[in-house]
Amino acid sequence: MDNHREKLAIWVESDKIQTWIVSIIIFNAFMLGLQTSDYLETNFAEIFDWLDVIIPAIFFIEIILKIYAFDYKFFKSVWNIFDLIIVIICLLPESGPLRVLRTLRILRVLMLVRKLPRLRILVEAFLESFLSSNWVIMLLLVVFYIYGLIGTLMFGPTFDIWFGTLGRTLFSLFQIMTLESWSEGIARPVIKEFPLACVYFITFILISLYTILNIFIVIMITMMQKIAFLTEKYNLESKSNNFLNIPKNELEILNKENEIILLLKNILERLDKIESNKS
Repeated sequence: MDNHREKLAIWVESDKIQTWIVSIIIFNAFMLGLQTSDYLETNFAEIFDWLDVIIPAIFFIEIILKIYAFDYKFFKSVWNIFDLIIVIICLLPESGPLRVLRTLRILRVLMLVRKLPRLRILVEAFLESFLSSNWVIMLLLVVFYIYGLIGTLMFGPTFDIWFGTLGRTLFSLFQIMTLESWSEGIARPVIKEFPLACVYFITFILISLYTILNIFIVIMITMMQKIAFLTEKYNLESKSNNFLNIPKNELEILNKENEIILLLKNILERLDKIESNKS
């Protein structure tokens, strides 16, 4: 990488520039909320139109500078590609067949995930935990399928609206798993007709909610700790690499400073010895 590209990369990723970009993203999110008001949209339409041109232009300039600074390495980061896609969506025309995609400009708020490290760690942990929990998801699907068949066969003829088909039963089980109106809405009417149905509902909740989902949460927490550790390790390594990449003239200055410090230390030690001998 050329020297000017290195300087540009450091400048674009500096805390000052990134803080400025985060401020623009937050301001843009606030502006999009204001545009939902008919009064503000009518009376300040021209201001909103100008801002809707300036803000995407700033994001576009940032992306162009990053692509130039990092070259092909820019596309090695998933988050960089994520930012690039959002910026492209923001630049789509407001008229024509692509106008529907303009509503996706709200995705600009998601750029905060890329800019805020701790929020990015949380999202990465969620994605990693989701990918790492294949067998947990498989087990959950098997539990849903078994209880779906049992519920359809046992309660379908009487409660067609909840258990008439396998699809309806699976949807009802999902509602039960979320604990949304499951007792008064589904369980109690069914238990009134089938008293032993309480075993069906209680065992399903214990298996699906309190066991499998807790395993998923444990996996997610573990991945968060792992990603936080790797991020801290990467930051330390990058700092050490930056030290190793210090220009020769700066290294010479540092070496001379160290030599002067050692020399002064030796002088002070000798003076202490002289004073101790005199005493």
